[in-house]
Amino acid sequence: MDVPAGVAAAMEAYLLGQEPTLTRVEVAERAGVPLELAVTLWHQLGFPHHADDDVAFTESDVEALRLSAELVRIGILSPESQAALVRTWGRSFARLAEWQTTLLAGVAVEAGDPGEGLTDLATDVLPRVEALQAYVWRRHLASATQHLLGDAGSLTSGEAQLSVCFVDIVGYTTQSRSLDGAELVAWVDGFEQDTTTLVVDRGGQVIKTIGDEVLFTVADPAAAVEVALALTARGADEDDPFPAVRAGVAHGAVVRRLGDVFGSTVNAASRLTSAARPGSVLVDAGVHAALASNEEDEEGEEGSPWRWRRVRRVSAKGFTHLEAWRVRARHEAG
Repeated sequence: MDVPAGVAAAMEAYLLGQEPTLTRVEVAERAGVPLELAVTLWHQLGFPHHADDDVAFTESDVEALRLSAELVRIGILSPESQAALVRTWGRSFARLAEWQTTLLAGVAVEAGDPGEGLTDLATDVLPRVEALQAYVWRRHLASATQHLLGDAGSLTSGEAQLSVCFVDIVGYTTQSRSLDGAELVAWVDGFEQDTTTLVVDRGGQVIKTIGDEVLFTVADPAAAVEVALALTARGADEDDPFPAVRAGVAHGAVVRRLGDVFGSTVNAASRLTSAARPGSVLVDAGVHAALASNEEDEEGEEGSPWRWRRVRRVSAKGFTHLEAWRVRARHEAG
């Protein structure tokens, strides 16, 4: 889609609030921030390089730089945290902006005149999108606060006791070759949407999606197992379009940082997923200890919704002894 340069410039001015009139040197001076720091933050946000004499900035850039510096000054952010937060903002909003722009551009093309259509859509749609994004952000802040306050230990230690689960599509590469672009997108979107719905309904949080894989956490290991088994059951149903999947669940200490999770518990869940057979769920000793009694045999404790089978030791880099159990619903055949 070819859009006239004048339209592109008008769009930029609309989105930024005014036409660019400042250089990066002037922005740094007005914000009271060293130029080196301003350039570093600009790059961490994922924006391209500009020379000192390029007129590419507006007053909104001055205000953003000033606010960032103030957060450091009042002690909310350390310089190290600032860098990490800015990188996360840059990556997250870059992906969101690319998707939103592609969506609007497609609608504009259908309208006949891409340039005029895109401009009209921007002025009519973007204020609504911006307001909706602010609402979603505040809602997630409220939810994250509840999760954090529910585990008081993580406020001081930086660690939380969580169940971590990876759900992986079986045969993704082969299946993706048989679908065209639109079909593949719809297939993956369905997988991500249905998985996310089930996770949040069980009090969990989807950390990230990686094409053919979803990573989620939840405080209750029973909820993690329920989600994993529900998804593998759907994948095994030939009448259900949900893809065949496998899953690995580990429970233990997890470090949470900028919306992501780290630590050996996360690594264990990943290794278990790789070792799981299609349609199966493997769990680690932390999950098994929380949900199964020591005397329990393969059939499961009386009244338990699950059955357990210990599997041979999983070979995993970084682990000297990764114990694993296959868990199944009690009513499951086989």
